[in-house]
Amino acid sequence: MDNVTPLGGDVYEIDTRMAGYSGITAGYLILGDRPCLVETGTSTSAPIVRDALTSLGVGPADLATVVVTHIHLDHAGGVGDIAGYYPSAEIVVHEKGARHLADPSRLMASAKMVWGDKLDVLFGALAPTDAARIRALGDTGSIDLGNGRTLSSHYSPGHAKHHVGLLDSLSGDLYVGDAAGVYLPETGDLRPATPPPDFDLGVALDSIALFEALGPQRLLFSHYGPVANVTETLERSAEELRVWVDLTRQAHSEGLDLDHAVAMVRDRTRERYVALQGDETTAEQFELLSGAPSNVAGILHWLERTAG
Repeated sequence: MDNVTPLGGDVYEIDTRMAGYSGITAGYLILGDRPCLVETGTSTSAPIVRDALTSLGVGPADLATVVVTHIHLDHAGGVGDIAGYYPSAEIVVHEKGARHLADPSRLMASAKMVWGDKLDVLFGALAPTDAARIRALGDTGSIDLGNGRTLSSHYSPGHAKHHVGLLDSLSGDLYVGDAAGVYLPETGDLRPATPPPDFDLGVALDSIALFEALGPQRLLFSHYGPVANVTETLERSAEELRVWVDLTRQAHSEGLDLDHAVAMVRDRTRERYVALQGDETTAEQFELLSGAPSNVAGILHWLERTAG
């Protein structure tokens, strides 16, 4: 299938074709003795992901585990559908996200407030998963991939309070979710993802430092794809966070409202990203995944919270 890319080590990248786009959100299949899907993509992507797994020889009874880095709808919106397709798969998520997978009503209501009419087009609806099938992770945990191979989970909030990074004991791949930002392979750009309500700069930087300390061989971004240059990429990730926070703080201290703060930060960061000087499609991808309004709103929310 043209949306499946082998990455070595029995790992396959699946383009989940979020909202019909290519190269926006990746799921990953680790095809060991106990096949494991990392990230489901959105609800509307679930049939695409199922077809990709079928093409790799994974049938309805074969998938052992589905694990998500966090419960935002571009990563976990398809969990309920995928759980339905693969009735014996265990669903693994951080304990702060588990109840929302069992009962998505609050999560969907808040998503509706943020996205409005775009919600159905971009994400669809997260279907509930039987609570008995959900395994909630603490700050660390382990997922059995078979033959002694494990995926270890490492709590990494900052982007979201229910976020984990996942390290493959065999390949050294680290699934970074959104904690290291959004990477565009077409341009090599890396931009932070700092949405409300959970963004916290200190916690986010600690999560990046934790990722560095784990010593991964490769970073696998949910947006988007593998990056082998680990140290430099994580350093860039921390730098981008600081730049966005400094600029937003400046806008805030000048008393700018959200729209003016967004305009200022967008203007001052534009030259950092090749994507924004290039074709409109790539720029559009960036805005969809790591939109300036969402990033600035998340940072402002944090600034106001920490100011008292």
